[in-house]
Amino acid sequence: MNPETLKGRSLVHWKDWTPEEIRYLLELSHSVKKSSRNREVHQRFVGKTLALIFEKRSTRTRCAFETAFGEEGGHPVFLSTADIQLGAKESIEDTARVLGRMFSAVEFRGFSQDTVEILARESGVPVYNGLTDSYHPTQVLADIMTLEENFGKTAGKRLCFVGDGRNNVVRSLVVLCSKLGVNLTVVSPRELFTDPVLLEEAKVWASASGAVIEVTSDLGAVKGADAVYTDVWVSMGEENYSDERRRLLFPYQVNGSLMDRTENPKAVFLHCLPAVKGQEVSLEVIEGPASRVWDQAENRKHTIKAIMLATL
Repeated sequence: MNPETLKGRSLVHWKDWTPEEIRYLLELSHSVKKSSRNREVHQRFVGKTLALIFEKRSTRTRCAFETAFGEEGGHPVFLSTADIQLGAKESIEDTARVLGRMFSAVEFRGFSQDTVEILARESGVPVYNGLTDSYHPTQVLADIMTLEENFGKTAGKRLCFVGDGRNNVVRSLVVLCSKLGVNLTVVSPRELFTDPVLLEEAKVWASASGAVIEVTSDLGAVKGADAVYTDVWVSMGEENYSDERRRLLFPYQVNGSLMDRTENPKAVFLHCLPAVKGQEVSLEVIEGPASRVWDQAENRKHTIKAIMLATL
């Protein structure tokens, strides 16, 4: 593929990205990480500015965007909803038009998917989805990169997500795995099954890549998994449902017993963090030899830098 075709592109989800474009970003991510380990210094964003809009709190996303952009010589500007008029006195469309006149790119982390899509449509500059209630595209690129570091090629590998099958990470995994040929099994209570409309949409991509995308409530489905992935039981904005989520998901904790059920001594554990140790994952697993969560966290920075390099 021609990398020039990515210039000016936004990333609001992975649906409109081809498998070839995604693989290019992964290759670039590995290259960026290698350069970082070799202590190479580049200044590829000199003279560029990045607006960072945050409605939700963040550790990895904010730090990844700020350090990735800043160490390349660019100037990131953090903007919380207490700082700007986003959707308050000023429409999202008008904010987007102003930011597009002043910044080279915009990152948004918040609640509504509509907000990031309006920013992308109206700003005229690349816009990156740092998380919405619907999708978390930068996270899952780092997840696939982490799997590639462990297994080489990921096509045909089996990833099992255990927990809330409706959340933004699962939705993003469904899209990315179906495009890249990674077999994905979502194991969750029936009340929290993945959106059937999205699953139907993913069938087209899975058919082309050979991926198998499944949703089940049977914990025995982890047998043969190459990786087991989980996330917090209560997503941001759903705190009122804490007791109900814990009741539904308690049997789905990823612990040593569940990892043993993979019957795969090389299986790894993934978590997008932050983790509530003792709830969705036991201490023995997240701190154990199968855990790759700290690699995942670091890879957020390398994949985010790669996305910005490709699009700016």
